[in-house]
Amino acid sequence: MRIPIFKKITNWEYWPSYLFYVPLLPYAFYLAIKARSFGFFSAVNPGIEGSGNGLESKYKTLLLLPSNYCPISVFIEKGENLENILPKINKNNIEFPLIIKPDIGFRGLLVTKIKDEAELSGYLKKYNSINLIIQEFVDYKNECGIFYHRFPGEKRGKITSITLKKYLTVVGDGNSAISTLILYDERAKRYAKYLFKLNKDRLELIPKMKEEVVLNTIGNHSKGTQFINGNYLINNKLECFLDELNAKIDGWHYGRIDLKYNNFDELMKGENFKIIEINGIISEPTHIYDAATGSYFKALKSIQNHWKLIYLIGTKNKKLNKGNYTNLSYLIAVYFNYKKYLNKVNALNTTS
Repeated sequence: MRIPIFKKITNWEYWPSYLFYVPLLPYAFYLAIKARSFGFFSAVNPGIEGSGNGLESKYKTLLLLPSNYCPISVFIEKGENLENILPKINKNNIEFPLIIKPDIGFRGLLVTKIKDEAELSGYLKKYNSINLIIQEFVDYKNECGIFYHRFPGEKRGKITSITLKKYLTVVGDGNSAISTLILYDERAKRYAKYLFKLNKDRLELIPKMKEEVVLNTIGNHSKGTQFINGNYLINNKLECFLDELNAKIDGWHYGRIDLKYNNFDELMKGENFKIIEINGIISEPTHIYDAATGSYFKALKSIQNHWKLIYLIGTKNKKLNKGNYTNLSYLIAVYFNYKKYLNKVNALNTTS
């Protein structure tokens, strides 16, 4: 179902990502001039390849975390077949359903919940020409992203953004099938093709009156998950927990952790949660996509404020000899490698 052109224009939540960054390029150049380097951001997170520029290995980054904080994860090298992968899964006690995703990825790229061997085989036939990660499926009911930074040499850091993630759901009326409910739900119909494929085995089921049906449990905006501004939850206790976590991650000063948890009270105590990903300089303060509590211009301002933090942390790490700037030729190479990888994945997705 097509989205009405008026809603495409007025609902900035769904605008192309470049509209959130191109207007800020003059500010980025200003910071580069102040730092006397276009690569000042490379010194921000010396413990992460490229400071987390989007081309880092997610698997290697997860290894920086204490193992009890992470879902069980297995690295799958490109070209590996199902016969080699199944023993790895069994050895690590990963059961179906499981999560599979590219080792290099962004914005929910190809993140998929796999229910059985047949689905895993189908995924591998499409995408085993790139490195992948298989993870246990974490069944905690809530998911959020917490943006945190700590200046080098300081013991305390700050949380600047909390994004609560609401999975795509429809509510039954006692008469309509799930397929119909999807088409009549304002948010779900935007992702109808994807949701029909994902829920193909139950599209004709008729939920009871007021019964909530979760259509997707992958917490990415690109897959329909609603991002809700949770900044009201920022408090000293949660920041202390993030300080303790940060102290255990060598060379991470800035970025967003995405995690699943049972409830927020337990999360503040450091109980019953798993960190799905840890991100670096390419991270977004994703609360900005909550159109109910913000605006397009507030979103731009928030991104600008976070770029300033990148500048302050990067230049301080450089001054303390804890991080190095990269040169312009390296940055150009990163850009073209990013485009090359993205084109490759898109080609796989289109031709499969």
